Amino acid sequence: MEERKVYDQTRAPIYEALQTFRNMRVVPFDVPGHKHGRGNPEMTAFLGEKCVAIDVNSMKPLDNLCHPVSVIREAEELAADAFGAAHAFLMVGGTTSSVQSMVLATCKRGDKIILPRNVHRSVINALVLCGAVPVYVNPEVDRRLGISLGMEREQVAKAIRENPDAVAVLVNNPTYYGVCSDIKAITKMAHDAGMYLLADEAHGTHFYFGAGMPTSAMEAGADMAAVSMHKSGGSLTQSSFLLIGPNMSPGHVRQIINLTQTTSGSYLLMSSLDISRRNLALHGREIFAKVVTMADYAREEINAIGGYYAFGKELVNGNSIFDFDPTKLSVHTRDIGLAGIEVYDILRDEYDIQIEFGDIGNFLAYLSIGDRLQELERLVSALAEIRRRYQTDSTGLLSSEYIDPEVVTSPQAAFYAPKISLPLRQSEGRVCSEFVMCYPPGIPILAPGERITGEILDYIEYAKTKGCSMTGPEDPDILRLNVLA
Repeated sequence: MEERKVYDQTRAPIYEALQTFRNMRVVPFDVPGHKHGRGNPEMTAFLGEKCVAIDVNSMKPLDNLCHPVSVIREAEELAADAFGAAHAFLMVGGTTSSVQSMVLATCKRGDKIILPRNVHRSVINALVLCGAVPVYVNPEVDRRLGISLGMEREQVAKAIRENPDAVAVLVNNPTYYGVCSDIKAITKMAHDAGMYLLADEAHGTHFYFGAGMPTSAMEAGADMAAVSMHKSGGSLTQSSFLLIGPNMSPGHVRQIINLTQTTSGSYLLMSSLDISRRNLALHGREIFAKVVTMADYAREEINAIGGYYAFGKELVNGNSIFDFDPTKLSVHTRDIGLAGIEVYDILRDEYDIQIEFGDIGNFLAYLSIGDRLQELERLVSALAEIRRRYQTDSTGLLSSEYIDPEVVTSPQAAFYAPKISLPLRQSEGRVCSEFVMCYPPGIPILAPGERITGEILDYIEYAKTKGCSMTGPEDPDILRLNVLA
């Protein structure tokens, strides 16, 4: 039996190489053109000399992200070991890039992929690029909370049975609200049918390091997982890991990544991944134990206010809510007569508290390694005051944030087809050729190839009046939609 290599998780090879480079006083006749910040003093003053001095180009001592052979390769091996993966890739295009690489590595034009409809737009963007066809498993909806849940095992089994030619199954692990599907059972179903299992773990980095967390994708035996290290892992915005299992070819996945990822990888982003991975590998267990304790405290205090519902593990039903991420502070607001986005706006404008996102019925406060108890107490007291000042009758508030789509054609066919622009209400019954979504969370209300219904138009207009940040369409005011001609 081959002896398993032991990795030293106290190492951070990219960070160490940059420290050495910084001490060498190298004369730069290469890019970037700011030349260690000297050429752009205003930027250097703003970002700091230490920061711009390591904003450098690939060179032999610092390796190359497109074809790593030294320090970046070592950093990838350490990351794979820390996450329990066969291989890990440092990604500098955000988890969008990781998700798209997963789909592009497993699907080609005409291939079917089984997935929930409440996916991030990056998944459907990948279908536009490669021409794969979605087979949606419409999630169950919690009518009280107005949120879409996980994938039910029976629904996944049915989709696999009816589409034996599908090549992959994709699972959110967890959803934006913290809801987990039974990823282990779904992975087995996919593998038994000869399909790949892909996991969007944009919000599940901590599953790999915290005690008592839901099952991570690699632990479940998934083939690929996109892990948003900058969300709960503490690295810089736009940095991510793509993890693969033993059934994937690292060389093939690298080629796919290199189709779309920059050839000028940012050493600020890569070193932040390296340092953050080391931090979680060494201290993640105690870090996330504190985060869970804070989240539990906040849920208890918010629920004691009355009118709000900070939901948690009590929702678990063993199927559509197989498990719940205990770090997620998701709060239902409709019972005080306010949409989640309205509470979000009041917290920011009147209390200087920035929440991750608000939608029609809920808001999410994102708790992670940098939070402190005193800030949570400030949030709780602000919410109590908002209830006292703004509580109103909740009749007339819409509840559901998920509407079953009617898929007419593939996202790629619709996106590239001849189209016309119509006023919003005149588009009813037509097939959409673009995206419409609230961002965050970036789950499309409409995607290319789906029929526009009156219910969807009502939802878009309602979300706009409540102040949701709507994105996607060519018309920035979302008064018109592009439809198939």
